Amino acid sequence: MSMHFRDLALQAAADGVIGAQEILELRRAGWADGKMDPEEAEALFEANDRLTEPSREWAEFFVEALTEFIVNTVEPRGYVDEFMGDELIERIKKNGRVSSLAELELLVKVMEKATSVPRRVKDFALEQIEEAVLNGDGPTRDGELSPGVINSTECALLRRMIFAAGGDRPASVSKAEAEMLFRIKDATIYESNAPEWEKLFVQGVANFLLGFGGHEPLPRERAAQLESFMNAEGAGIGSFLSRMLRSDVDNNAGAAFGSLLEMGSQGPDLDDDVAEAGKLTQAEELWLLDHIDADEELDPLEKALLAFIAEETGEDPLRG
Repeated sequence: MSMHFRDLALQAAADGVIGAQEILELRRAGWADGKMDPEEAEALFEANDRLTEPSREWAEFFVEALTEFIVNTVEPRGYVDEFMGDELIERIKKNGRVSSLAELELLVKVMEKATSVPRRVKDFALEQIEEAVLNGDGPTRDGELSPGVINSTECALLRRMIFAAGGDRPASVSKAEAEMLFRIKDATIYESNAPEWEKLFVQGVANFLLGFGGHEPLPRERAAQLESFMNAEGAGIGSFLSRMLRSDVDNNAGAAFGSLLEMGSQGPDLDDDVAEAGKLTQAEELWLLDHIDADEELDPLEKALLAFIAEETGEDPLRG
């Protein structure tokens, strides 16, 4: 790289704004030889750090250029190795956190474009969203800060991250991701969340349950407790779904359902149609019951999840 590109990038960012003409000049200078080298990539990060008003055009260029560099620099192309993944995280964390939406978008774009990325990259990106939701601060927040609320930007980013091609389970939701969805759900329940949040939660957790094999076992004591509930007469996920669907869930739901572990001998007889609808293994049932029972309340999103599972017909749960 000639010093021209770095000088051009930092000079353009000196006033805190990079205009369209300056971006065009950077495109010409950065890709004059058909590739971007590490020094040029670092110059883009430095310029981004100096911006006070990053434009949409700058964010698009920043993400496009650095994604190409990260994904296609090391052979075989499309595979982000551990070294490159660690370098990306450390560079973004240089000031202690992801400070801009452009940097977060870069992480997501790398996961979408790459065939494979290290698990640490995806974990780091997901942590940024979860922290922003819980603390009400971060690169996804603008204007009034609202901790414990998930917004539309965060929903869109989460969906893209979870189903990114380069994830540990492309187009599928992993156990860690499903558990993260439950944590966010618990932290934001009954708040004024984005309308698309319920759909993301239900589809994400259902995708994990209906399409994932090889669950890590629950702790022995907890598994035994849940299995006892599952084996009780009139229990099981089918019976639970039957009771859930037959109950007046809109009125005093907490009192109507209570702890799942106390429901083994309660409720009407098993509804065969509902029982057949739940295509879950015992390990999946135990995992689901463990998470629903954690707060001894059946909240609206959990009801929606259970209804979705009950009505599942074998088609792609992510349809629509």
